[in-house]
Amino acid sequence: MKMGMRGAAASVLILAMGATGTVMSQQPAAGAAAKETSALTSQREKVGYAIGMDVAKSFEPIADQIDIVALRRAVTNTFEGKQPLITQEQAQKTDQALRMAMAVKAGQPIPGMAPGTAPPKVDREQVGLMLGSYAVGPSLAPLKDAVDLDALFDAVQTAFAKGTPKMTAEQAQATMEGFMAAQQAEMQAKAAAQGETNRRAGNDFLAKNKTQPGVVTTASGLQYQVIRPGTGERPFATSKVKVNYEGKLLDGTVFDSSYQRGQPIEFGLDQVVKGWSEGVQLMPVGSKYRFWIPGELAYGEQGTPGGPIGPNATLSFDVELLGIAP
Repeated sequence: MKMGMRGAAASVLILAMGATGTVMSQQPAAGAAAKETSALTSQREKVGYAIGMDVAKSFEPIADQIDIVALRRAVTNTFEGKQPLITQEQAQKTDQALRMAMAVKAGQPIPGMAPGTAPPKVDREQVGLMLGSYAVGPSLAPLKDAVDLDALFDAVQTAFAKGTPKMTAEQAQATMEGFMAAQQAEMQAKAAAQGETNRRAGNDFLAKNKTQPGVVTTASGLQYQVIRPGTGERPFATSKVKVNYEGKLLDGTVFDSSYQRGQPIEFGLDQVVKGWSEGVQLMPVGSKYRFWIPGELAYGEQGTPGGPIGPNATLSFDVELLGIAP
């Protein structure tokens, strides 16, 4: 989202069509999609209006082909977590018809169509449902609690009707920059709080776990237990190994497993997290170990983007060392 969500919202088809440089004659939407917001007083209204201006600018080349009421209906439906109001097959057909209509109006030759042939009729309601269900709705769903839809669609309707917006482009950009900065700060604060919670939980677990029979704690804080001994050679830090493994969170959730995939994996010990590299070097070929890896030896304060491994999460792995590459 560059000053809003243009790149995401337009990903289905708009940018490709906008390359023709053709702006269609505007037609009024079928009915009102939003109440007119007389003044933008709340942050949600300002953010919604700024995003609406961005949506309208992205969709300007096909503004006359969009039923705004249908667009809003699909966006609202997505925000409510319901199934799309148009199937993927219907959306694909609508997309194809819209592309063809745009190409014909732009004077581009269409295989199988004689020059001057009238463009195919496009169902404006289907276009609105398609864009709302597969572009705008999903793009904005993560922000739904921060966006006022009345303000958003007020901005869209105003732009499509060539009216005077309640914000200048500069004001809209400043609104979005401030909003995104606040969102980033909030996410960082939540991640920091979650990281501290995970760190404490991991430390408490490891403190108890190290007293269990057969559990060994290394100088780095890595813990391991021999499940099955082996008699083969041990790998070095630069070795490439072949393993079967299963990784779990402390609550027992499996987040990765070569067993579930049905095949072992090969990788270099210089390509994995510190706890893995250290632990597997302790293993003779043919052995199976269980490791408990503190967050600082695993994925650290970042965790894995989007989950499932949170910041500073302590992890457990069952690892079988099947071989060492020559």
